[in-house]
Amino acid sequence: MISAHTKFIVIIGDPVNHSLSPSMHNACYKQLGLSEQYVYLAARTNVTDVEHVVQAMRAMDNFHGLTCTQPHKVEVMGHLDWIDSHALAIGAVNTVVKRDGKLKGYNTDWIGVSRSFEKHGIGLSEKRALVLGAGGASRAVIYGLKRKGSKVTVFNRSIDKARLLGEEFECDVLTELTSSTISKFDILFNATPLGMHPYETESPLPQGLIQAHHVVFDAIYAPKETVFIKEALHVGATVIYGWEMLIHQGFSQFELYTGMKPPLDVMEQILLN
Repeated sequence: MISAHTKFIVIIGDPVNHSLSPSMHNACYKQLGLSEQYVYLAARTNVTDVEHVVQAMRAMDNFHGLTCTQPHKVEVMGHLDWIDSHALAIGAVNTVVKRDGKLKGYNTDWIGVSRSFEKHGIGLSEKRALVLGAGGASRAVIYGLKRKGSKVTVFNRSIDKARLLGEEFECDVLTELTSSTISKFDILFNATPLGMHPYETESPLPQGLIQAHHVVFDAIYAPKETVFIKEALHVGATVIYGWEMLIHQGFSQFELYTGMKPPLDVMEQILLN
C-alpha cells in the first residue's frame, strides 16, 4: 500500500524504541483507509543530529511530519520556520508539520494533560498541583495545569533547576517532601523518568506520602502501572495513567498531520494491548 506518493511521519528520540506512537498512528491510518497516504516511522536520533533530520525534512518532498520526544523537544525549535504560541510559551515542540514548504512547530503534550483530566471529570480551577520534575516534560504539564487555573508548585531533586522553572512559569517551589506538605496538594503529577526503564523500581515520592484524597497522574505509559501508580491505587487515590495523556496528545497530533480526527477506540486498544 506504500508508494512513492505516501507521506511519512517520523518520531525521533534517544531512546525511541519504547515508543508506541507508530503502532497507534498506523492503526488509525488503516482504520480510516489512509494507509496509502501516510505511514508513521520511528528513528533513534542523537540530539546533535536533530538539525540534519530537519534538513532532510526540507529536502524530501514526502517527509511530511516530525514528532519529537525526549531529548529533542527544545533543540528542534531553533531549526523551524514558525512556532505556535502555546509551544513558544512552553518552550518545547513535539510536533512539526510541513505546509507549503514551511516547517511549523506545535506542542500537543499540554492538550494531552488537560483532556485527560477532563475525561475523568476533574476540574482544575484553583486546584493545588505538585509537579514532580523540572525537565522538558514538566514544561507542558505546568503550562496545561496553569492554563486551566491550577496553582502549581514544582519539586525537583535539583532545587536550582526547580527554582529556574518556577521563575519562568511563576510557580512556587517545594524544597522538602514531607507528609504534611504533600497532604496539602490535590494533584500529584510525575513528570520525571522515575518508573520507566531503567528506573522501574523507583518512584518520585518516598513511600507513604500519597493519600486517598490525591489525584495521581503519571506521565509514564510503559509500564502501565509504575511504582508511583501502584501506591496510589493501594491507598485508594484517583489515578490517571500515562497512556491516557499519550492518546489525547496523539489525537491532536493526528489532526495536525492529516486534518482528520482519529478513532480514539483504536488508539486505546493499541496501547492497552
